[in-house]
Amino acid sequence: MRILNIAYPDSVHIARWVKQFAGLNWDIHLFPVHDGPVHAGLRDVTVHSFYSSYPASNNPHVRRKGMPWPVLSGRGKIKTLVSKLAPHAALDGARLARTIQQLKPDIIHVHEMQRAGYLTLEGRPFLNGTPLPPCIYSSWGSDFYRYGSDPEHGRRIRAFMDFCDYFISDCQRDVRLARQYGFKGEDLGVVPVGGGFDLEGMRKLRQPGPVSDRRVIILKGYHSDRLLGRALVVLEALSMCRDLLEGYEVITYSADEPVVEKVLELERTTGLRFNILPHSPHEEVVKLMGRSRIAISSGLTDGTPNAMLEAMIMGAFPVQSDTVSTAEWIDDGRNGFLVPPENSAAIAEALRKALTDDRLINRAAQLNEHLTAERCDYNTIQPQVIAMYEKVLSQGSGRGKVAAK
Repeated sequence: MRILNIAYPDSVHIARWVKQFAGLNWDIHLFPVHDGPVHAGLRDVTVHSFYSSYPASNNPHVRRKGMPWPVLSGRGKIKTLVSKLAPHAALDGARLARTIQQLKPDIIHVHEMQRAGYLTLEGRPFLNGTPLPPCIYSSWGSDFYRYGSDPEHGRRIRAFMDFCDYFISDCQRDVRLARQYGFKGEDLGVVPVGGGFDLEGMRKLRQPGPVSDRRVIILKGYHSDRLLGRALVVLEALSMCRDLLEGYEVITYSADEPVVEKVLELERTTGLRFNILPHSPHEEVVKLMGRSRIAISSGLTDGTPNAMLEAMIMGAFPVQSDTVSTAEWIDDGRNGFLVPPENSAAIAEALRKALTDDRLINRAAQLNEHLTAERCDYNTIQPQVIAMYEKVLSQGSGRGKVAAK
């Protein structure tokens, strides 16, 4: 089976997704939505980049196809020159169409909408009537929930969903939204964006003993208009709980610059332990969750956040923003708290309960261990995903759609 994935090349999600096919002798390809380094975890994939090599950050486990240019010098100038001859979107769309025509994949799999989905739309006119193979789309985060109400995004989403044949979602919320935005194909199921998790391996990294004995709080440090995280609101809530934080360490990862400044200020003004985790391998964040009593991730929009699932697997009590989709995993007040992302007082109230109720914390860890074993174990998800692809392949071509001439 030959699969062409259209996705972010540096995403841990795509690296974990592709890992599910190791040993199957499938021919896996990746058309990146932007040029640059690929994720270190990618293996046995052919990457169709603008350039064929990136010697400063190359992953030796992938194959690259593209323009030969073995040194870094001059790359930017050449691509700028080419881009002046054609709009950037048209340039990448034409490259994608040419890749599809030459590769003749059995299946196209589009991971995420606003870069990968729109790029696929831009490539269709360049196919000049070439029949399209079946197209699978996987929604990530808030492809519909955040962007769908915007008129221009809504138009492009509907155009993409009109020709998409199959849909994989990371939450039930988006299964409903896909139909609202014109999807007429077949739902293949709901799975995490990167596939299942190695629960056994992850749990070996957990701190032994009751979760209530842990004295770390971990916070995802996004706060920006682009990512719509609300870590500054959480830091304000933590400041309201400073009387309960003696003996705790609050560690922030993936911190934006305003969040870094606020953390340093709190460390200076409160005398409490507020620290910033430098850029680290993903496994280090997972280990840290395995030492944490509470894991906080707050934002205005998301699907099923991997950070939330990882916290649940590692025993940390999740305090998570309520984006409708998160309620599919968290029974508020039982195995976590769902909080309004811009209400620091409500977040502080939830944190006070999580800091003082040991029975709640330990019981939630047990509930989440059972829940994640049922719904996101790699050994369960991986065969389901393989069956999805085999089903699509057995059903043949797309729904009679061909690219516009």
